[in-house]
Amino acid sequence: MANTGSVRVRLAPSPTGTLHIGTARTAVFNWLYAKRHGGQFLLRIEDTDRERSKPEFTANILEGLQWLGLAWDGEPVVQSERIEAHRAAIGQLLASGHAYRCFASEAELQEMRDRQAAENKPPRYDNRHRDLSAAQQQAYLAEGREATVRFRIEDRASIGWHDLVRGEMRWAGADLGGDMVIARRAPADQIGDPLYNLVVVVDDAAMAISHVIRGEDHIANTAKQILLYEALGLSLPVFAHTPLILNKEGKKLSKRDGVTSVSDFRAQGYTAAALANYMTLLGWSPPEGMGERFHLAEAAAVFDFDRVNKAGARFDWDKLNWLNSQVLHDLNPADLLAALQPLWLAEGWLDPASGGCLGAAGPDQAALESLCALIGPSLVTLRDGIEQARPFFSRPELGEAALGQLESAGAREALQALLERLGEGPLTVDQAQALLGEAVAAVGVKKGVLMKTLRAALLGSLQGPDLLSTWLLLQPSGEAAERIRRSL
Repeated sequence: MANTGSVRVRLAPSPTGTLHIGTARTAVFNWLYAKRHGGQFLLRIEDTDRERSKPEFTANILEGLQWLGLAWDGEPVVQSERIEAHRAAIGQLLASGHAYRCFASEAELQEMRDRQAAENKPPRYDNRHRDLSAAQQQAYLAEGREATVRFRIEDRASIGWHDLVRGEMRWAGADLGGDMVIARRAPADQIGDPLYNLVVVVDDAAMAISHVIRGEDHIANTAKQILLYEALGLSLPVFAHTPLILNKEGKKLSKRDGVTSVSDFRAQGYTAAALANYMTLLGWSPPEGMGERFHLAEAAAVFDFDRVNKAGARFDWDKLNWLNSQVLHDLNPADLLAALQPLWLAEGWLDPASGGCLGAAGPDQAALESLCALIGPSLVTLRDGIEQARPFFSRPELGEAALGQLESAGAREALQALLERLGEGPLTVDQAQALLGEAVAAVGVKKGVLMKTLRAALLGSLQGPDLLSTWLLLQPSGEAAERIRRSL
């Protein structure tokens, strides 16, 4: 019988690595569903893999969720702190006959797997120790053998549930690989470390989870877990299995595809708003008229599983880049500056002691915001703001095209005429236009020649942001004049 009442969902990441984009997308869907139904979004750290779980990965997961705006309710549950509850559940299953101790050694199990492979059979446990007699058990104990604990899965069992994404689901017990291990090998008078399928069931029940929302790669686990719920006398949650995130070849997204962790996306200059927006679109279709660009709160108002696709969601870098560019283009200069400042500080550009092209005592807030207004419309990621701002903090070399322009007819004469008329201090746009007009009139060249040559002098290139805005930013510190003199 499924849980009823208030919605309580959970994210249960394993701290054996950084926050993966797939786990983050699962977090988004859980968060959206909880918010849509006025429920709770809970967090459980599944750290029972002692060798691979590390505190720094837990910190990375928590930081990533916070950065994305996925606030959770209450304190995170730490799975390793609940091991006694897990062992108690295993003891209950042993007592009820739903579980038993298996004394098969690893060498014996490997021989079984090798034989199955040679016969082209799928790997499965052959349930060899399911019905040991008391004498057989005593013989194994006398040998000093350790035992795992296995849960009985009858081949004739039929497991079904209604999946919010996939509809009616049914699995045969014969397809689940034989009796499953629910506790690792240990002396036969003890219960070894409990394993994933068992602890997930116990913890979800203890947390009163109403809906288990996770990737489709857990479907077989769900069939096994339903049997555990029933054997333990626990109420079933509702299940929803979301599509996997695929690469452009249609295979599961992996490290071979490049960036896969949320912290890597952040380091590459993607914003939390764009990444959260994009992850929502990975498998979910917004209602007609909503469009593909939105905030999480807007998606939460309409999110449900009837619009979640069964097919895998292909990761589209072009769409993510477009969403990110739109977020950056909408930022006002002050907010864009706040986002770019950490990157510029890391380059050593904002230290007043080091001076800089925007001001000998360090650029002021107004100059920096003007720079953000200038480069903002062309940014795709925040890291683009490093290269595009570089010519304003560090005098660029004169590139080949710029040197070629300086050698063109009338170029140096026009630039010299401009320099002779260029005073100190800031300029307005009208004043700058007037100076350009006077310079080209004095030497008899077209204005375009001077504009192109001035760009070469100021930026070391024939490409770049708006020329007048660039000039006006470099003018107050005297940097514009210095760059023109260098070019001449």
